[in-house]
Amino acid sequence: MRAAQWQALRLALGTASALGLARFAYGLLIPAMRDDLGWSLAEAGVMSAANGLGYLVGALVTPVVQRRLGTAATFRWGMVLTAVTLAATAVGGDYLALLTARAAAGVAGALVFVTGGVIAARLATGMSSSTPIVVYFAGTGLGIVFSGAIIPALGDRWQLAWAGLSAAAGLAALASWSAARTDEEEDAPADAARRAGVRPLWRTALAYVLFAAGYITYITFLSAYLVDRHAPVAQVTLTWTVLGLAVAAAPALWSRPITRWPGGRALTVLLALLAGAAALALVSSAPPVVLTSAVAYGATFMSVPAAVTALIKANTPPADWTATLAAFTVLFAAGQTAGPWLAGLLADRFSTDATLAWTAILCAAAALITSRSRPSAAPRPSVIKTDA
Repeated sequence: MRAAQWQALRLALGTASALGLARFAYGLLIPAMRDDLGWSLAEAGVMSAANGLGYLVGALVTPVVQRRLGTAATFRWGMVLTAVTLAATAVGGDYLALLTARAAAGVAGALVFVTGGVIAARLATGMSSSTPIVVYFAGTGLGIVFSGAIIPALGDRWQLAWAGLSAAAGLAALASWSAARTDEEEDAPADAARRAGVRPLWRTALAYVLFAAGYITYITFLSAYLVDRHAPVAQVTLTWTVLGLAVAAAPALWSRPITRWPGGRALTVLLALLAGAAALALVSSAPPVVLTSAVAYGATFMSVPAAVTALIKANTPPADWTATLAAFTVLFAAGQTAGPWLAGLLADRFSTDATLAWTAILCAAAALITSRSRPSAAPRPSVIKTDA
């Protein structure tokens, strides 16, 4: 049991790198890059959308790559590619080159996200608990904390920040390398049937798209929101660090509800809390209020993919997990691609307040959709047959 928990912790470096460093850290870098490169908020949003588009492409190709290389190898090389793309982002300020690098980071992130989720789901089956799944996604918080600790202090030296993120991603790849392991029987033969079981979970899928389009805007534009209100560097650092710590603490809060609450009840509660957390920051930009919003947001947003993964695990055969997770990741990526660009357009027209309102409205709508799902039994541990 302890070995499985240690494996889950090291596997969590996958989301720390692919999400915490390669995606969410960009939100901290928007103010410096916007000032240095003369971007509008819409252009900054397009940069995030490029990452989402790459993520979409990565989700589409992950099942193919996984069948050719295996689950563990796909995860490992996805981690390496993540570090390389972060290094490429530090090279120059050409807009097209940066778009390409951010898109490539999205492809790498999808490879890691999907295959790491499959490995975590297999660990959860062995433990008859969703804890490894929640721990895996909570690893994102480690990347957010690291970003919050170093990026604000670098000021306008955004290229140095990307180089530091690349170095951290490289170390994460090394540390997680042996954690990404699977039994040969679990990586089913290439000719095995793989089906994406989206239809039975269509309400969950629709809510996931809305969540993806909404949650990413809070993370992307939170720093810009604070900078527009002349928040000192110390406040930005503290807010981001607290948010990351809350993400890392999420397993203690959500492992049991995700495992034991029937149907999509945990998902509904998480989405409702996210909507409230984003709306709270609109009430006041006073540091205590923003910190409370960041804590509530951080403690819930990465548990949404964990809850969705647990529902997939409970409602699809193990042989179809990769295909189904990849299909949901495609939907997730589609939402992430459109969300930041549309929210950036709204922010240019009105203010950065619009980005928080966007998050609150979409997450509330997603919560309403999942609340109307027919109650079902609590998720059951799936059994993976390893005999011939």
